[in-house]
Amino acid sequence: MARKQTDAVPVLPVGARLVVPVMAATGGSGRTTVASLLGAGLASSGSTVVLDLAPRLSSPWPARLAEQQAGGLAVLPSDQPLTRSAVQQACAANVGADGSTWHILSDGREWHRQPLALPENPAAWYQLAAIGGWQVVVSDTVHPLAHDLLSARCAGEAGRTRGWYDLPYAVPVLCATASAQGMRALQQAVMALHAEGLPLHRTVVALISTGEGRPPVAVRAGATMLTSRTAAVVQVPYDPHIRAHALAAARLRPRTRQAAAQLTGAVLAAAHAAWGHPLPDAPQPAPVIPAVTAS
Repeated sequence: MARKQTDAVPVLPVGARLVVPVMAATGGSGRTTVASLLGAGLASSGSTVVLDLAPRLSSPWPARLAEQQAGGLAVLPSDQPLTRSAVQQACAANVGADGSTWHILSDGREWHRQPLALPENPAAWYQLAAIGGWQVVVSDTVHPLAHDLLSARCAGEAGRTRGWYDLPYAVPVLCATASAQGMRALQQAVMALHAEGLPLHRTVVALISTGEGRPPVAVRAGATMLTSRTAAVVQVPYDPHIRAHALAAARLRPRTRQAAAQLTGAVLAAAHAAWGHPLPDAPQPAPVIPAVTAS
């Protein structure tokens, strides 16, 4: 159901920066899987990083840093200026769909270490990515999308969801399971986005199948409705390798690889439709609170 796809993955200009916050209304929506597929796919367009915003003990990303003995977020001092080399050396490296390297930045320390107080302000993560020099920033977020919108409205605050949408050249990706319950949560979140005036025309939807076979009727009907309201709706098929091996992408089924390419194309097409082709140069971020602060 994705629209406006192209066969070739365009390369971003040197000065451009594309931000892809991956969000969901509920847990278990395939958010991390989608972030991994996008990290691998968008690496063909430019230097790419996946930022892990989850607490360490609830995230699968730290295992990748531990495997490579990468220092992660904990080695980036909060009270000193950061350099590009220091930020990149703190990351773990992965290989993308075409052999391109992409990075993961998470907290890779042992489970019993004192937790880091990660910033809620999306601008802090944008600043960190700018220091690292990445052109594509995929953020694996953890805040519940619809609840965040409602609580921010009631408190008279901007909220994290709006903060991600307001970053330069941001194309959010909304994830949901391809089930009746997942579709209800997604449709509710989309209604909340619409009520807040957030740009659905540059929002991509990823529906994650949890089993073999066709999605339920409610999912197919909801996907048809969302196709006309968002930039694209992409169906990610069930893949037992993802269930068994989490973020390892070496043995994905061909249909899963095709869906990953559709996601990548949908994000880039939404960005180009919104801001032109090629993307303009990214602005330099203003100073904000430290990107990582030890608690």
